Amino acid sequence: MPSENTKRIAKNTAMLYVRMLLTMLVSLYTSRIVLNTLGAEDYGIYNVVGGMVVMFNFLNTSMAIAVQRYLSFEIGQGNFDRLKNIFSLSLIIHIVLAIGIVIFAGAIGMWLIDSQLKIPVERLSATYWVFYLAIGSCCANVIRIPYNAVIIAREKMDIYAYMSILEVLLNLCVAYMLCIGNMDKLKLYAVLICIVSWVITFFYQIYCRRKYAEVRHNFYWDKPLFKELLSFAGWSALGEIAWVMTLQGVNLVLNIFFGPIVNAARGIAYQVTGAVNRFVASFQTAVNPQLIKYYAANDTQQMFVLLFRSTSFSYYLLLFFAIPILIETNEILRFWLKNVPEYTVVFCRLAVIGAMVDTLSNLLATAAKAYGKIRFYQIWVSFLLIANLPLSYIALKLGAEPEFTFYIYIFISLVLLFVRCYLLHRMITLPIFAFLKEVIRAVLVSWVAFILPMVVCYWLSEGLVRLVMVTIVSAISIVLSVYFIGLHSNEKQFFRKKLLNILKWK
Repeated sequence: MPSENTKRIAKNTAMLYVRMLLTMLVSLYTSRIVLNTLGAEDYGIYNVVGGMVVMFNFLNTSMAIAVQRYLSFEIGQGNFDRLKNIFSLSLIIHIVLAIGIVIFAGAIGMWLIDSQLKIPVERLSATYWVFYLAIGSCCANVIRIPYNAVIIAREKMDIYAYMSILEVLLNLCVAYMLCIGNMDKLKLYAVLICIVSWVITFFYQIYCRRKYAEVRHNFYWDKPLFKELLSFAGWSALGEIAWVMTLQGVNLVLNIFFGPIVNAARGIAYQVTGAVNRFVASFQTAVNPQLIKYYAANDTQQMFVLLFRSTSFSYYLLLFFAIPILIETNEILRFWLKNVPEYTVVFCRLAVIGAMVDTLSNLLATAAKAYGKIRFYQIWVSFLLIANLPLSYIALKLGAEPEFTFYIYIFISLVLLFVRCYLLHRMITLPIFAFLKEVIRAVLVSWVAFILPMVVCYWLSEGLVRLVMVTIVSAISIVLSVYFIGLHSNEKQFFRKKLLNILKWK
């Protein structure tokens, strides 16, 4: 890849890692405090009710994808007049979306709480608080999307990182206030999270209006552009509905069959995978605009090079955390939470495996969105994703244990990897076998990297010493496996050159 773009990706990735490290540490700490302060039942209620509001947020998420894609595309083509128009129109659309979420989520959500969910009678009042304040938080996040998209499209990841750091610091204050507050803890938590969401949105708006000309807008309406944005967002929405059904829909089904304790376990599992995925997401967030800009400049060869190697390196980054978590799940959860809800261990392991499979597909979705004409792609991908919900319901109805929902998810994710490859071959002539060769190389790296840590796990007794040793040996094993199996010859040469330069500098 061109040196300038490589340096930009590296710089942006570094900034996002600073953001991610602090975010992960604070999130893991605050989630422990929140779980212990609220208790498993209230934590499960917040997880299922807050997730229920996310179900009504699918159109907003699809619009966010559309805005980011179109902003990055126009920057890649150097069309800055159209850039202003896209931002102005997207902001109007998001304000309308926020109003729509208040109306529809309020009506449908109340029906679900009153007639479908298993909520203890004495906690209904607090549940209503959580629901309405979650809608308020959702509206803040909706209005924030166009500003967030501008920063990412402009590749100003340092600002994105600073805003995220501010948000996690405010969440740390929330955890402290939760401990010392006198009112109902669940209600207080919902109030504070809503306030944080609006404060962060306010800061995004102030910064963007001061720094970027396209954000200093007047009312703008363009019917053809509106249709173009809405068409792209509409097909993206199909994919977002599928994700909602997969994540939050299955969460509701688990609540119907097993109650809020299982929701708490699932929520913790996704806290763990969310923390791990931030490492990968930081790297991929820096890569995404470059993929779209390469396509906008008709440079598909560089796009494929970036796509292949970024997918492999994303997977290798995930391995540094996935292997210790998979081996030492019990010890990590005991050290983190102390009181570990039932099913949490198996949920965490399966969720991490699912995240490993998803990492191999994530950038393929970005490549599809760079192409723009995503109807056929979204129909097939969404159909397979939505299958998670009915298959999970049928399995639980037949008496399956709750972890079976994760087995279904992993299987469908594997099928989706091959389906996405085929669809992208049709869309942008993706070299399928070249990509799958990279996938096989990455999977082989993970299998080899598992050997040494498993030997350490076998010979040492369970405890903190074994956890530390497994983590250290895993890191060494992954580095060696990536170097000897995962890197191409030119990448090994580059690595050796950089290492020699560092040694000479010392």
